[in-house]
Amino acid sequence: MEALRDILRTFRPVGGETLRVAGTGAEPFAAVDPRALRVEAEAGSSAHLVVLHTKADAASLTVALGEGAQLELTHLFAAEAFAEVSVRQSARSRCRVTAVQLTGANASYRIDLDGAEAENSLGGAFLAADGEHCVVTLHTAHNVSDCRSDSAVKGVAGGRAVGEFRGLVYVAPGAQRTDARQQSRNILLSREARITTQPQLEIYADDVKCSHGATVGQMDAEAILYMRQRGLSEADARRLQIEGFVGDVVRRCGVEPLCEAVMEMVSAKMERL
Repeated sequence: MEALRDILRTFRPVGGETLRVAGTGAEPFAAVDPRALRVEAEAGSSAHLVVLHTKADAASLTVALGEGAQLELTHLFAAEAFAEVSVRQSARSRCRVTAVQLTGANASYRIDLDGAEAENSLGGAFLAADGEHCVVTLHTAHNVSDCRSDSAVKGVAGGRAVGEFRGLVYVAPGAQRTDARQQSRNILLSREARITTQPQLEIYADDVKCSHGATVGQMDAEAILYMRQRGLSEADARRLQIEGFVGDVVRRCGVEPLCEAVMEMVSAKMERL
């Protein structure tokens, strides 16, 4: 956690309840434990925002992207926070969300694609140890034609932990040429662990490409055996498999020191799974 905090101190701190983004900037913004934050990105602007929760508290994040604006949002949970995130996107805007729950938490995302050629991509991962409860809720609304969305959420639960994913892709009447994909993949590390997944499609247009899928299963026994035959202990083989499973989500964040710090926290969490 301290390594992550040190990295965030080098980013631009978010002060107050409103972040206005104009122009482009290479240095990310950082907000630690915001109770309520509104992000307003002007047309053509771009930014990277990292939000970290370290307190068991409720929080809300509202994002409005102007025409052609781009936002990279990295959303990290190191405490049992409840967070509601709303993203509204104008024409040709791009938003990429990377969400990682390293403890029991509840995150709800509402994405509204309101302008033609808007794109949203969400990659999420949660790791739940004994007694923890992780929840990810995602509602993606294609309100106009020619928009794209892609979501993939991965879950890992051990002990008596519980994980939940509830996803809905909504395609409004007349929202033709929609391209929407939703996937939920999950691994159970014990017989007592439980993960429920509910991906859904609600479509009111006929010229669309929409898909969804979900899997819940055990670890790859053959892969574990292969690694053990090469000298790794069973614990190390399990850890490497889980790190590989969630690592592609974590490394979406695009800032290498930040990715490495989060992966260190994933490795530490593995000791409890």
